Amino acid sequence: MHEPAMPSAAVAAVMAPIAAAAALLPLDRVHFVAVDGVDGAGKSVFAGGLGVALAAAGRATVRVSLDGFHNPATTRHARGRYDPDGFYEDSFDYARLDEVLLSPLRAGGSRRIRRAAYDVDTETPIDAPLERVPLGAVLVVDGLFSHRPQLTGQWDLSVWIDVPFEVTFARMAIRDGRPSDPYHAANTRSLLGQQRYLLECTPAGQATWVVDNADPSRPRLLADRSG
Repeated sequence: MHEPAMPSAAVAAVMAPIAAAAALLPLDRVHFVAVDGVDGAGKSVFAGGLGVALAAAGRATVRVSLDGFHNPATTRHARGRYDPDGFYEDSFDYARLDEVLLSPLRAGGSRRIRRAAYDVDTETPIDAPLERVPLGAVLVVDGLFSHRPQLTGQWDLSVWIDVPFEVTFARMAIRDGRPSDPYHAANTRSLLGQQRYLLECTPAGQATWVVDNADPSRPRLLADRSG
């Protein structure tokens, strides 16, 4: 499933300072860049564009989505199928993410990684191949909750894709067939879980850059804290 794509000219306009800063990161180690946003904000599209821009600048880039590191359904729904705290606390396997992706890429690590560990669509583990990442590469990770405490200290740079819930749930109604009203009972778990994240972690305040993507044809750079 793909989030709404932004036109290439609009992407380039907001991508330029972000890609430039990431491309200038020192070559002495692998650097981590996160693209965060609520579900349906456009994270994967933006992260993909950033990866392309970095590759065009001659920088080795590794693209990964946190969607490949979900917990099994038994863990995700252990607090109850519709529990918002379960959505926030139990969606992702951060220990596995660290084990097979982040830890190997830190200074002194093997730089041998696996890009995914679990397929949430089929509810099956993934035996992803081991890959060797070159020194100086940039890891670009997109994913919900990327600025929560388990991950905030990992990123050299980060982006928050800012989109209101009224817009994202309308997008997901088309993408996933779920109700478009954020306050529909079927959306309570994800809405309240994400609202808890916004309240407790204030990701827009933590991110290096904030991008308004409410209108995919006119994304705007709202904040640049790279200086």
